[in-house]
Amino acid sequence: MATETTAARVKGPASYFPSIEKKYGRPIAEWKTIIRASELTRHMELVNWLKAEHSLGHGHANALVADTLAERT
Repeated sequence: MATETTAARVKGPASYFPSIEKKYGRPIAEWKTIIRASELTRHMELVNWLKAEHSLGHGHANALVADTLAERT
């Protein structure tokens, strides 16, 4: 049985991406487009919005927002 090496293991918010796509049926790129299109700009505002409007779990919403906002820097 093959094991992942530490270097090959996905870390941070991206580690949630496979389960987000599987659970909610949308690719990550689509979620990021939705986040960018929102008029909201603050991390927790976006997380709470995703939870309320799109029924995402807190961890999944947090991972998507964190990764999307990190692209701005």
